[in-house]
Amino acid sequence: MTWRRCVDRDGGQAFPIYVVVVAALLFAALAFFTVGKAAIVRSNAQGAADAAALAAAREARDTLAPGVDLATLSPEAWAQVLKGNRFDDAGACGAARDFAARNDATATCSRAGPRFTVRSVTNGTVGDSVVPGVSGRHGEAEATAEIIPRCHLKAGGPGSGGGTVPDPTPPALIEFECARGGVVAYNPTQSRPWRSLAGDLFDVRLTD
Repeated sequence: MTWRRCVDRDGGQAFPIYVVVVAALLFAALAFFTVGKAAIVRSNAQGAADAAALAAAREARDTLAPGVDLATLSPEAWAQVLKGNRFDDAGACGAARDFAARNDATATCSRAGPRFTVRSVTNGTVGDSVVPGVSGRHGEAEATAEIIPRCHLKAGGPGSGGGTVPDPTPPALIEFECARGGVVAYNPTQSRPWRSLAGDLFDVRLTD
């Protein structure tokens, strides 16, 4: 009888410990799940911010300001275009918001020179969580995209101002020297959308 009472007493003492251990393991599993879900929500926010920032920069790059006629630009005006100073960015932040919405997020957008910075907030949340302060949190992230000129007017070529006598007529062909030794030719007498030409003259990339 004495031995049985000892076993029963030891079993009774072990049961609360077992309950505590199981509860701790369950809490740890739920916490790990929450951390994983939070990481996914944060990744979604970063993806939305990246896509929206790139969309804003591309929209600005691909749209010239109203009244800009490429066929009549002077060398000085071309220099401003190639610096990115003649873009119409009115729709850039609208494009950022549209791309964020496609990624189930909202976005705020701002411009500083050739750079567009977007902050995104996911519509989805982490959900209910056992981790204090995490329940219901949205993912947030920020990204910046930059328009980078990669070409300049070819020295001595048509439209570069290299001639000694001003020519009032538009040149038949304008050539640009670009990064890595590339050459881009533009014929103002032929119809080529600026959006197509802009893709050759400028890069758009995310900044670190």
